[in-house]
Amino acid sequence: MEKTYIVRLSDILDQIQSYLPGADTRLVEKAYVYAARAHAGQVRRSGEPYLSHPLSVAYILAQMKLDLPTIAAGLLHDTVEDTNVTIDEIRHIFGDAVADIVDGVTKISHLPVKSKVHKQAENFRKMLLAMAEDLRVILVKLADRLHNMRTLEFMPEHKRQRIARETLEIYTPLASRLGIDWLKRELEDLSFMYLYPEEYRRLREEVEKVVAARQDFIEEVKKIIAEKLEEEGIEGRVLGRRKHLYSIFRKLQRNNLTIDQLYLIYDIIGLRVIVKQIKECYQVLGIIHSLWKPIPGRFKDYINLPKPNMYQSLHTTVIGPGGRQMEIQIRTEEMDRVANEGIAAHWLYKEDKIISSTSVKSGQLEWLERLIELQKELQNPRDFIESLRMDLFPDEVYVFTPQGDIKVLPKGATPIDFAYAIHTEVGHHCARAKVNGRLVPLDYELQTGDIVEIVTASNQKPSRDWLKFVKTSRAKSRIKQWLKQEEKQRIIAAGREILDRELRKAKLTLSSFLDDEKAEEIARSLSFKDVEELIIAVGYGKVTPQQVVKRYLLEQKKEEDIEDEEQELLQRKRIHHQKGPESLSVEGTEDVLFHLSGCCKPLPGDEVVGYITRGRGITVHRADCPNLENLDPERLIDVKWEAGDGASYTAKIWVLTIDKKGMLASISGAISATEANILQAELKTTQDKRALFNFVLEVSNKAHLDRIINNVRQIDGVIRVERKLA
Repeated sequence: MEKTYIVRLSDILDQIQSYLPGADTRLVEKAYVYAARAHAGQVRRSGEPYLSHPLSVAYILAQMKLDLPTIAAGLLHDTVEDTNVTIDEIRHIFGDAVADIVDGVTKISHLPVKSKVHKQAENFRKMLLAMAEDLRVILVKLADRLHNMRTLEFMPEHKRQRIARETLEIYTPLASRLGIDWLKRELEDLSFMYLYPEEYRRLREEVEKVVAARQDFIEEVKKIIAEKLEEEGIEGRVLGRRKHLYSIFRKLQRNNLTIDQLYLIYDIIGLRVIVKQIKECYQVLGIIHSLWKPIPGRFKDYINLPKPNMYQSLHTTVIGPGGRQMEIQIRTEEMDRVANEGIAAHWLYKEDKIISSTSVKSGQLEWLERLIELQKELQNPRDFIESLRMDLFPDEVYVFTPQGDIKVLPKGATPIDFAYAIHTEVGHHCARAKVNGRLVPLDYELQTGDIVEIVTASNQKPSRDWLKFVKTSRAKSRIKQWLKQEEKQRIIAAGREILDRELRKAKLTLSSFLDDEKAEEIARSLSFKDVEELIIAVGYGKVTPQQVVKRYLLEQKKEEDIEDEEQELLQRKRIHHQKGPESLSVEGTEDVLFHLSGCCKPLPGDEVVGYITRGRGITVHRADCPNLENLDPERLIDVKWEAGDGASYTAKIWVLTIDKKGMLASISGAISATEANILQAELKTTQDKRALFNFVLEVSNKAHLDRIINNVRQIDGVIRVERKLA
């Protein structure tokens, strides 16, 4: 992880000359002078002049070996958003290339505020569209995020957590997809440091011990391989390769290991052999396997099957000297350059000409095209963000059609995912699947190298059960769309039946109601676009059939008080909590039973979402409740808390502390100081001298709970405090 320092213009120019010797850098110098004037007097939270940020961004872009317009745009990227400069001025002074990049970055940053989820989804949509137009936009955004992460210590704690989480979930996978490995690793480790500071500190200390203990072993193996290469007349380098902290942390989590069990992770330090030619990679592989026994199933050939981010290498794990496992990577110099520089290695200056993003080989940005397609389909922000996360993370398998075409799917993908990757209709009618000539269950997990054949049937339809095991966002979205359409038809039928039954009580018929032009007026008066939407609302229970029939009768009888009654009905838009004095505002709905979800226990002040159930009113969830992913988005409804008068709610928190005397008393005192009641307390201790407390509290709202958490966080010996979801 790099240490921050004040970058000077000369540093940027020197870096440019290192990969573009003799380049005319006047464009960059002019951008520096312009940015210095525009940001004059502005200061960062760190107290440094604001200009230090665009200088650092431009230097990172130069480290990526980008073209001069991109580096100039890095210097100017905040001028339109944070100063009085306009994009037209940038275009007039610096030309279209620089202006388009600055405009793309500005559009990503400048967002309308709605809810957090909507804002985040809109942000990511704009990033994808900007990438489709010009990849340089996202490279500037990544450099901007990297420098902001390097200086994140100056932000408030709650912002540090939010920014680090967003970086880990979206920006690091983007860097990985673009193949910029050094940037991805630094972003991951910085995010890790701010999200899990105690785990980061302990892991860093323990890794240093392991590295020191294994250094002699690594040096011995390097010497053996180097001597063998010399004997065979192969020119190459043998390097030690150290795993970065976050990847070690993830591996511990995947294997259910604690930091104290770090010694069980064999590839903290590995080896990398770098040669000149591809054929030498396979020669070296043969040499390695002749020296030490390879472990079956641990060989991967990313040379013949490159990753979507262009990564190529041979990976093998062997039993080395002393019976120790070790991972060895073998690649050419060019492969090593691409592994670090990613897309920038293929897309910039070649022989003094700019190579545009269109020169990237077909298929290398297929994931971007897939995400662009999905963002058009998935209007629900939660579905879109979840799809984005699934499609960005790079754990993948490579499978083949019977014709030999390769399909890249996420790890754990099934024949259903494969079918939808071929075509939506193939997915919808997938009845059976053959893998390597044998029939397999539809939830079979595909492996790299599998040959997959899909058998379709005209009477086969998607099943809701498929959603339990499919992995790709494409398959999930197509299945949900089909189920949504089928559900819509069922709900229309149910709505018609319910409404018809109520109309018959009034000696009326559904057909006469639908033929009456007043039906459209009634639908609009209840805030629905047309009669079909009204019938769907009746089917879902958003509107009662009594409301519809009552309005229809009022229209028919032309009573004198029609206007007063309609006004009264339109103004009744409050749903009252049946178990307490808190209320929620919901547009267009009247007196529906309302429940707080037991899975996430929302509090007044939480961002919440309503879910319309069948026959049980509306259940309210926290907006970050993971169970929302499994609910029908058609039934989600926006709700907002209104002021209450002191109801009590239960909330859970957990507290990780150093195991020492008096901690329970200190924590209890901090909670009591906020006038909260402790309903239940549990304590567990761990072998590494830590104590984990679980509390069930009685609180009045989210602000009350936040005060409790802040109070507890100040106690000496407390490592972490978090609210539990349920």
